[in-house]
Amino acid sequence: MEHPFPPVPCGPIPSKRQWRWHDLEFYGFVHFTVNTFTDKEWGFGDESPEVFNPTDFDADQIASVAVEAGMRGLILTAKHHDGFCLWPSRHTEHSVRNSPWRNGKGDVVRELSDACARHGLLFGVYLSPWDRNHPAYGTPAYIEYYRNQLRELLREYGPLFEVWFDGANGGDGYYGGARETRTIDKFTYYDWENTWALVRELQPDAVIFSDAGPDVRWCGNERGEGGETNWCTVDTGEFVPGDANREILLNGLEGGPHWAPSEVDVSIRPGWFYHAKENDEVKAARALLDIYYQSVGRNACLNLNLPPDPRGRIHESDVEQLRAFRRELDAAFARDLAPGAAVSADNTRGNAALYAPANVADNDPATFWAANDGVTHAALVFDFGRETSFDKVLVREFIPLGQRVRRWAVQVRGNGAFAWETVAQATTVGRQRILRLPRSVTAREVRIVILDARACPAIQRVSLYG
Repeated sequence: MEHPFPPVPCGPIPSKRQWRWHDLEFYGFVHFTVNTFTDKEWGFGDESPEVFNPTDFDADQIASVAVEAGMRGLILTAKHHDGFCLWPSRHTEHSVRNSPWRNGKGDVVRELSDACARHGLLFGVYLSPWDRNHPAYGTPAYIEYYRNQLRELLREYGPLFEVWFDGANGGDGYYGGARETRTIDKFTYYDWENTWALVRELQPDAVIFSDAGPDVRWCGNERGEGGETNWCTVDTGEFVPGDANREILLNGLEGGPHWAPSEVDVSIRPGWFYHAKENDEVKAARALLDIYYQSVGRNACLNLNLPPDPRGRIHESDVEQLRAFRRELDAAFARDLAPGAAVSADNTRGNAALYAPANVADNDPATFWAANDGVTHAALVFDFGRETSFDKVLVREFIPLGQRVRRWAVQVRGNGAFAWETVAQATTVGRQRILRLPRSVTAREVRIVILDARACPAIQRVSLYG
């Protein structure tokens, strides 16, 4: 019998900032700029600040819609590729300061940051590394400009939970009137290590997102799909923003040296910015539910874009589908059946109560069931004492000890039956895996079988929903 010492961490483990990020599960993107008024997806950089003039900007409406949908935070496109700044940056005239909105006294970043605080939401920012307006883009002077703007956002708008960088690496643009194509060396130009160091210095609790992490990686697509197999680990040193292996972004890398879990970013509309012609193409509630299962249900966080319309509000079509989505999601997870079962296991670490099987049903994120060292095939059994129906299974690993499970299965057994029937199988778990069964299953006993793991399993939670 082993002594009940805790398992040794298996591979990389999440930092405190990453652990907090994992718990968010679902937050929103807010794409808003001159494109909203020019009906474009990517502005060229020659748009006059005067086109930016929302008629009824309401940050509280945007925040309240996010809360109603169940989001935990919002990330604002403080500057997109067109270079127009939604705050009165001291380093450019191409900003809200020279727009007619609020008579040039407005600050979208400030208003949305304050609204998020009022509504209990976290706040984050996106600052495009590409700038089709700035005359110095492509030269070292632009990097100084970019970092000066980043410092403004990091210093002046309160705590940030995420700072979002993408791989926009140049092309044709206005560039202060040059109207030319500019290319840069995406591997060296932005000097990402020193740019990201500003985030670490000024917002140490914020996670940094990009293709290369270093805290959170892109999922490799904008369809709303996380990988069926999704390791939290990759080798971030192999990537830079704008240059990454999409298969590895989707699936992660078993045994990768860095903890950089996946974020699934997708828009509620076909485009990222508002276009009136898309009012009838808003993703329906059922489509949003599928996206939830394919992201939050596959060991990722979901970043769902909600683009304000020219009023500066989330359009009624989007609100309607978000409300319906939330109703369906709440109904799907209204009752966890697992706490009503007697839970046992074929192996418990040191036979210690500290790692008891019942821990997986106590809804305490600090407790977990673990097996003995060297055990990589083990099972938890839930005995309901009567026939019970369910159609969804949620499993979480205790990821402060790393990600361990390679393959697992759901098995059931009815009254008087001897054999177990396998009703579902999956690969990785990580922070959270949710399986929707093809049909509702009725059984007296349910068995969660860890078929293969990188180290002894450490399972924090198992939930069954019907």
